[in-house]
Amino acid sequence: MIVGIEGTIEHKEPTFVHINTNGLIYEVFISLQSYSAITSERVKLYTSHIIREDAQLLYGFIDKSEKVLFERLIKISGVGPKVGMAICSTFSASQFGEVIALGDINRLKKVPGIGPKSAGRILVELNGFDAILSEQDPAANPAASEASQALESLGFKKEQISKVLSGCTSTDTAGLVKEALKKLQKL
Repeated sequence: MIVGIEGTIEHKEPTFVHINTNGLIYEVFISLQSYSAITSERVKLYTSHIIREDAQLLYGFIDKSEKVLFERLIKISGVGPKVGMAICSTFSASQFGEVIALGDINRLKKVPGIGPKSAGRILVELNGFDAILSEQDPAANPAASEASQALESLGFKKEQISKVLSGCTSTDTAGLVKEALKKLQKL
């Protein structure tokens, strides 16, 4: 599984780049967000490697939260890589988190390839996505990330953990786990 790629850009278009990594050139599909963020000859991308019966495809992202968004989207029934990239091209990960938090189906329907039915399914499936994004950025709050992992290992669901941790006031991992366990017992 290829999870990242670093190299020199040989060719760049709005939907893909060719990256030379020590003589081996990879075609990596990118979103418009990543395309506009790539400004130098050297680039480092987080990648999602998708293996199909007829192809092996690399999807690259400048921002790790965009990769997290893409991978969550393609797990939804009826949403493939093409629609996932359309969403990543239309919204940044934080903008998409706002769309989900507000339940803004009309903004979501503006993405090419998404109708009312798909938009509704995406809103339901990704409820709480903004909390998941903050968990994925360990620099933002490493204690919350560690507490989340600890609670997951105890068998709690990510959605429950995200909701409970967002209301906790402790700043250290142990305090967050204790506070979250008290709140989870009440659910």
